[in-house]
Amino acid sequence: MPDAKSTGLELLSRAGVTVGGDAPHDIHIHDDGIWSHILRDRELGLGETYMDGGWDANRLDEFLTLVQTADLRSLVTPSPQLFVLAAKSRIMNRQSRARARRNARAHYNIGNDLYERMLDKRMIYSCAYWKDTDHEVLDEGALDAAQEAKLDLICRKLGLEPGMTLLDVGCGWGGFAQFAAQRYQVEVTGVSPAEEQVSLARQRCADLPVRIVQADYRELDGAYDRITSIGMMEHVGPKNLPTFFDKCRELLDPDGMMLHHTIGSNDWQTSGDPWFDRYIFPGGVLPSLGQIAKAAQSHWSIEDVHNFGPYYTRTLLAWDANISARWPEIPHYDERFRRMWHYYLMSSAAGFRARAIQLWQVVFTRAKRSRPIWTPIR
Repeated sequence: MPDAKSTGLELLSRAGVTVGGDAPHDIHIHDDGIWSHILRDRELGLGETYMDGGWDANRLDEFLTLVQTADLRSLVTPSPQLFVLAAKSRIMNRQSRARARRNARAHYNIGNDLYERMLDKRMIYSCAYWKDTDHEVLDEGALDAAQEAKLDLICRKLGLEPGMTLLDVGCGWGGFAQFAAQRYQVEVTGVSPAEEQVSLARQRCADLPVRIVQADYRELDGAYDRITSIGMMEHVGPKNLPTFFDKCRELLDPDGMMLHHTIGSNDWQTSGDPWFDRYIFPGGVLPSLGQIAKAAQSHWSIEDVHNFGPYYTRTLLAWDANISARWPEIPHYDERFRRMWHYYLMSSAAGFRARAIQLWQVVFTRAKRSRPIWTPIR
């Protein structure tokens, strides 16, 4: 019976990866103890052994792209703890109101100093729209322009006009609320459960017709001409998608529109990646188009689905370049955290490059309307 190292090397060879090689996707092993950990815990073990310095790659994103393309995880039997996590996600609501607050704070309250150094000037923490930008440039100005192009695209898809009321569910640090109020003269209510985001968003939007509320989306009331969420549906959870769409129906004007910008999965999922669940986004589950459509059926018309997932790889590489260049400015984050964060960004970039995960903007209006109000926009 082959030992863990031999089995691991055989799996890597199937993906075309050489240990100690010079190709961008090749890796270097610093501790042979990683093999048993990885074969026991699959993607959780792969991420944890990287965090602990057990191995490195010449280009981490390139290596992880090959791992995902070859679907090596399917060749390894998951450990009992992975079965337990999946079972809990099927049985429990891991995105209840109380858990959702804890989940959001675990990621978004780790420190604005980190995100200020990683993101663009508006601190937009979602995929940029690189359609009309120079594809050879990855400097700060290019990221700023691509993020503003995305924000403007959303505003145009929603048909924003001066005086309209807009609800931004999961408003982050207020970048989109600020943009929409400044450029389109709308009144914005932004919502986030994370204190650090709310505090900065209120500062950013202090002189604008913007109200920032610290709350869960299930606690909202009022009526709005337009609703959007940008990078928030990933945190709703499959058990809560019908509740989310019902709440939007309660809040949206009968003649209104809404747009949800979300990372999505090709597969119908009830639990998230175990490494991401433990270290990055507790309780996060990427919805599939099928799950979104099922939750929205009967009451909503899906007017448009726009996939620009390939742009997310470039966005993530830009974020990684930003934070890597400025890491010495935030020395209170230790080396294990630095490796964790790099792995998070590069694993995500690999997922989009391998087309294992997607980025969708989905536009909705109420079903059974007497007249259309949506005009296709790109």
